[in-house]
Order: sequence, then structure tokens, then C-alpha cells
Amino acid sequence: MRVETRTHLPISEKDFSQQVVDLARLLGWKVYRTWLSIRSPAGFPDLVLAKPGRPLILAELKTERGKLSPAQEEWLATLRQVPGIEVYVWRPGDWEEIVRVLRGGEGGG
Repeated sequence: MRVETRTHLPISEKDFSQQVVDLARLLGWKVYRTWLSIRSPAGFPDLVLAKPGRPLILAELKTERGKLSPAQEEWLATLRQVPGIEVYVWRPGDWEEIVRVLRGGEGGG
């Protein structure tokens, strides 16, 4: 499967998120994302991706210039210390890495 990369065009976080979700589902991942986070703890990653035989993936998605909030940094630091999961901060420019990780290449979030 060939996946086109278009990093020269700006993309909103919402559209980027949908692209990652669509790719994950295409590759057989179950996807969880909070629909309305108003009553959820601040800073929890945007996506939880699960696939049998693979480590659980938690991904925070940002635009190229988007910055992590202190709550996001705290969650990510804690989650990176939990065995059996991979934690990523993905931006549109990371598309090739996202494809590699979701296809089954080496992790290393």
C-alpha cells in the first residue's frame, strides 16, 4: 500500500487527527478518542490505539507549531514509564513514522 505524504500544506489538528484515525482503522487498529473532553482529566493523549499482538499506543496529536500543555507533558512523562505501551507526540511532518509504526515497524515513542 502506498501512502502519499503532503507535508507542504498546513493542516488543522482536527483534519490531521482524522487522517491518523483513518490510517489506523485501515491497518486493523481499534481506535479510541474522547469525543468531548470537558469532564475528562486535562492532558490525556488524543488517541488510544489497540491491535492484538501489538503494544498499546497512546498518541498526542499536534499541528507543526502546536505546543504541549504542562498537563499533557505530565501525562506523557508518566505514561512513558508504563511497561507495554508506546507513547508518541505526532505532527503532520511525522507522517512517514506514523505509517511505519502503525504498519508494524519498530516502535520507540
